[in-house]
Amino acid sequence: MTRMPRPYTHPSPHTAIVPPYLLARIANADDPRFSAAAAAARRSLRRDVPLREWRAAGDLPSFMAPERPARDERPAAAPGTAPQPDRRISDAEGADTLPGRLVRREGQPDTGDQAVDEAYDGLGDTFELFGRVFARDSIDDAGMPLEATVHYGDRYDNAFWDGERMVFGDGDGEVFRGFTSSLSVIGHEVAHGVTERTARLRYQGQSGALNEHISDVFGALVEQYSMGQDAESATWLIGEGVFTDAVEGRAIRSMKEPGTAYDDDVLGVDPQPGHFDRYIETDDDNGGVHLNSGIPNRAFALAAIELGGFAWEVAGRVWYEVLTSGRLTPETGFREFAREIVRAADERYGRTSREARAIAGGWASVGLEVPPSS
Repeated sequence: MTRMPRPYTHPSPHTAIVPPYLLARIANADDPRFSAAAAAARRSLRRDVPLREWRAAGDLPSFMAPERPARDERPAAAPGTAPQPDRRISDAEGADTLPGRLVRREGQPDTGDQAVDEAYDGLGDTFELFGRVFARDSIDDAGMPLEATVHYGDRYDNAFWDGERMVFGDGDGEVFRGFTSSLSVIGHEVAHGVTERTARLRYQGQSGALNEHISDVFGALVEQYSMGQDAESATWLIGEGVFTDAVEGRAIRSMKEPGTAYDDDVLGVDPQPGHFDRYIETDDDNGGVHLNSGIPNRAFALAAIELGGFAWEVAGRVWYEVLTSGRLTPETGFREFAREIVRAADERYGRTSREARAIAGGWASVGLEVPPSS
């Protein structure tokens, strides 16, 4: 294990797609080409401070209360009908106030606002994956409305789940584009809501890295499902397309090859480890949640590629079963999670099956070998 130096001051408490260490690199950039990006990154980091202080004081805002019931204002579906999404897209119009002005509801036509329509379509694609593949009816499995806010903040360099809605910034235009442009980002944020309603993995240390990992898994699966990609042809990139052409980088993260998503003069080199031997001990980034998620991410990608076909059919199903099994605790760590995944694969497919061997092999490849369940 390695220990990461402390390159920035304020870890982000949001379940956000862009890690605070990446924003800190941009905030400290002295290249005049990225002056607007540096200012935007500083604003984005400062915006997280009040929520961090709430957590430190134990006085959580209402949307983070652990047993808050889901709001559901939809009329009850007729018996025998398939669940349908209930999407509600609001526009913050550059302000920091949520939810903003409601601009598109379920069934309404395109607005012509790219961010609004991308968010609407992306939430629909995410609902479809969870509904058709995993028989889940929205975030809470009870038809919870899918609410999103776009155009949040002044060139806000992030997207996050706040406990009630997905929130998307427009990016600074120099390093980041708008975050609704990536379907994996949209799926990632919805999956944070699913994790909150199921395993409730604490957003700190290994359990926090698993929280991020699960969101990356389902973010990737949403994109692959929408595009009809099999595991071999998929990019396994999270946030592909959110960087501008000025950045030497493919995406925010690579699940298949952690540590290779970007290598840029301003951003630095992607620091994600892909093996448990290189697990990063740090007090920042909520204990390295965005860093160490690369380890289970690689295990999933390698297992899915070894299995072939569509990743949501076997690996995705096993991960979803474990997430919703009730066997995880908020403090679950990597080894416990790997054991539960292998156990679920053994139970579903048989201990000596090709499926179970591939999934166990994925974990072994990242230094988390799990003996077959008895």
